[in-house]
Amino acid sequence: MKSLGFIEVSGVVAAMTALDTMAKTADVEFVTWERKLGGRLVTIVVQGDVSAVTQAIETAAATCISEKPAVHAVIARPHEETIKMVELSASRMKK
Repeated sequence: MKSLGFIEVSGVVAAMTALDTMAKTADVEFVTWERKLGGRLVTIVVQGDVSAVTQAIETAAATCISEKPAVHAVIARPHEETIKMVELSASRMKK
């Protein structure tokens, strides 16, 4: 499993901009997203090697168009239970 990167921003537009920035900054791929509070909080999940994910997350956090991201994290070797949770989120997106 590749490393996972998470960033939570305010609003769908900021999330789309963050994803675009991450994809253009480093060799990462989109995994899934979660919207909470009617889309006011959006978490984007990307995957790739540790250095690419770190670079993508840090760049997106630094250039966020809304207020600074609430949280951003990189998980280098996700536990299988973490992977299950991300896969569950991604499977809901495919329906």
